[in-house]
Amino acid sequence: MTSLVIAEHDNASIKGATLNTVTAALACGGDVHILVAGHNAGAAAQAAAQIAGVAKVIHADAAGLANGLAENVAAQVLAIASNYSHILFPATAGGKNVAPRVAAKLDVAQISDITKVVSADTFERPIYAGNAIATVQSADSVKVITVRTTGFDAAAATGGSATVETAAAAADNGKSSFVGSEIAKSDRPELTAAKIIVSGGRALGSSEKFNEVITPLADKLGAAIGASRAAVDAGYAPNDLQVGQTGKIVAPQLYIAAGISGAIQHLAGMKDSKVIVAINKDPEAPIFSVADYGLEADLFTAVPELVKAL
Repeated sequence: MTSLVIAEHDNASIKGATLNTVTAALACGGDVHILVAGHNAGAAAQAAAQIAGVAKVIHADAAGLANGLAENVAAQVLAIASNYSHILFPATAGGKNVAPRVAAKLDVAQISDITKVVSADTFERPIYAGNAIATVQSADSVKVITVRTTGFDAAAATGGSATVETAAAAADNGKSSFVGSEIAKSDRPELTAAKIIVSGGRALGSSEKFNEVITPLADKLGAAIGASRAAVDAGYAPNDLQVGQTGKIVAPQLYIAAGISGAIQHLAGMKDSKVIVAINKDPEAPIFSVADYGLEADLFTAVPELVKAL
């Protein structure tokens, strides 16, 4: 029994979500291999070989794999899928794009968003916005799995000594092409990898107030900035800052929610945080039900005072 982890990388380094997925793969039992499909991605393959617990890295290199186009990556996975009992992807935008294609081609049921490996064929995953946990057992010969990265500790990025094997790259099928990307640059930590997150909600009232209140606190703490869906929909913050079921799933060491009422959709994305601090003037706000520390106060007064105290 051998598991294959599909690495997320930038052709130079391995992204953190891959490390959590390796931990899930190790829990399935047997050896763990990593597929690094990219272009001029030798450095990423070498980085993957250093991950603790990995037995082998399969490196497929071609121009068609440079930008992680789902059709080409799926073809690469399918080319070697017969060697594996489990194929695991991080439950990120990239993983969710490729995994269903692989599952459909293999004619198996995808097991989505797992948070625990019970045994080699049995897994736990959240349903109903995280309000219930389903235990799923699969009889498929190959398990195609996406892994909720917040459910697993990251494997050590160093200490491994896996062999790197070169695989023939799948041909570019020409069904899609990479046109370009517009990536916002920020000095802040990436939201899904941040140890501290400060999030603002609709109560902030405007994008100006959002920046005026939330940014100084995030600066003091060296934190990433998040937002509720309501704040994003109102235009107070950009889409890529949304935390929640339809945004990003996060589990930082510290999560500060300012002016967020705590709708189920938002709680599903952050309630696994180690310490949750809620600031809200409504004592009945649902956010207090998951908060470790709650402050019933006007955020426009409380947050600046907190910044001064820091």
